[in-house]
Amino acid sequence: MQEQELIPLTQAVLWSAFAAAAVFGAVAQRTHFCTMGAIADIVNMGDWSRMRMWVLAIAVAIIGFNTMVGAGWIRAADSLYAEPRLMWLSLLVGGLMFGFGMVLASGCGSKNLVRAGAGNLKAWVVLLVLGACAFATLKGITAVARVATVDRVATELPGHQDLPSMLAAAVGIGTPAAALGLGLVLGLVLLAWVLRSPDGRTPMVWLGGVGIGATVVLMWWISGRLGFVAEHPMTLEASFLATNSRRMESLSMVAPVGFALDWLLFFSD
Repeated sequence: MQEQELIPLTQAVLWSAFAAAAVFGAVAQRTHFCTMGAIADIVNMGDWSRMRMWVLAIAVAIIGFNTMVGAGWIRAADSLYAEPRLMWLSLLVGGLMFGFGMVLASGCGSKNLVRAGAGNLKAWVVLLVLGACAFATLKGITAVARVATVDRVATELPGHQDLPSMLAAAVGIGTPAAALGLGLVLGLVLLAWVLRSPDGRTPMVWLGGVGIGATVVLMWWISGRLGFVAEHPMTLEASFLATNSRRMESLSMVAPVGFALDWLLFFSD
């Protein structure tokens, strides 16, 4: 690929990602898709509808992603989450902090983005604080503490930490075949759980579950297939265009808020 071809391809990736994100926001707003809301509905009202919507989204994402891996369109190993170094303490501490923060902020990053788009001023305050803290933890003062403490506790795996790679190494089959088989089995099991109750067969549950899951899959395709350059003309290495990690990415609702604040503050720098 020539260097002059990168600009239109990068623009295509960005505009495609913007369109997918707009669909995600519209579906989330229409169906009230929310992780915390799903848990709250169960605890407060015994209503499992939104939880089944959430699980349906996971099922669609699992089946779609692993089907693309099985077809050879993308590789799970190219994502940021499949590194051989498993920083389990960082995941536990970060997950607990995220969960507590989600409750205190009346929703996670995606829910507050949807609310902010609808004009909710509290959501804008949440996003400002979320973005500042996210960027500080990525590159600022709390990043120093993170690297010096929880990131030091990790387990080095013999291969990539995604389940298809582990299964392929354990039974001696190809990773694409393992991904396709495992993805279909896990996805269909989750789908069966969704369908076993009338709550999981309503149009709203299917709109939210299939819509959100499909946008996650679409973003993996945009980043890992459309935006993939086998040999970047400047580095002569494989590259994924328009991603902050320079790896294959899908929808994320925390770090991008921090990067957006950084872009706004240092736009003319």
